Amino acid sequence: MDKTVTAPARMNAQTWGLLALLGMIWGGSFFFARVAVSHVPPATLVLLRVGIAALALHIYVAGRFGIYETLRTRWREFLLLGLINNAVPHMLIFLGQTQIGAGLASILNATTPIFTVLIANQFTSDEKLSSEKVAGCLIGLVGTAVLIGPRALAPFTGDSGPPLWAVLLPVLAAVSYGFAATYGKRFRGTAPPVIAAGQMTASTLLMLPVSFALDTPWQLPLPPLSPILAVLALALISTAYGYILFFRIMAAAGATNTSLVTLLVPPSAIIAGMLFLGETLTPLGILGMALVLFGLVVLDGRAVARLRGR
Repeated sequence: MDKTVTAPARMNAQTWGLLALLGMIWGGSFFFARVAVSHVPPATLVLLRVGIAALALHIYVAGRFGIYETLRTRWREFLLLGLINNAVPHMLIFLGQTQIGAGLASILNATTPIFTVLIANQFTSDEKLSSEKVAGCLIGLVGTAVLIGPRALAPFTGDSGPPLWAVLLPVLAAVSYGFAATYGKRFRGTAPPVIAAGQMTASTLLMLPVSFALDTPWQLPLPPLSPILAVLALALISTAYGYILFFRIMAAAGATNTSLVTLLVPPSAIIAGMLFLGETLTPLGILGMALVLFGLVVLDGRAVARLRGR
């Protein structure tokens, strides 16, 4: 994604507050999805999420930043970005959440920065692995293995937990997000709200035929009020407003500080799942989460640099 602002600033109290709010909002997306996917099929849920968010973002942009000319000239690039940054990962996460809880899905998807680093190392010339990045990736991948391991052994142990495929899907979504982060570098110089609106518009167009073919949504029964509200919250709060808030924080504190939100999303999703959905984390799940989050801290590098006195 484009970083048109110069990095700056430092994190003051207001920026920390906004970052915490964004962590709650994006953590809430896993909670809202878990509520909605029990009544709305995954493909249609993705369509509703990106479609409503696209409309809201177009209203927010209101024709500024040369959005229509940018969409007209770069529509192929937006289609690919919408595919790998919205349509595919959202579909994978929602399919997984038909079987797993919001907390586990958020922890598995928190591996996104790990896969981003590995993919960027392979496909870019300016983001190569350092010793700290290698250590962070290894720790995070071990945490992922701890979370997935019991599911892989379930046929031999008789574990009645969620199936392996459901646990793997959020990890595959993280891989897709990693490719999207690397591909998004080509949008440098494009206003961030235009990128957000463009990719949401593109993913809406991509998901229309998928939803119509798989779900025939016009034949679906009207869901109860709670899933309807969850869909609206997922689209308007977690997606449209989440992007706007993300860009505001980035403008104030820079991309590196904004990336700290990755550490705040899983706790938010876990707390929401426990409070409202009755979800629990096993001791092995807590260990896996701790390893993933510790890996992200090492990957970020700032804590290590402070310990070294730099």
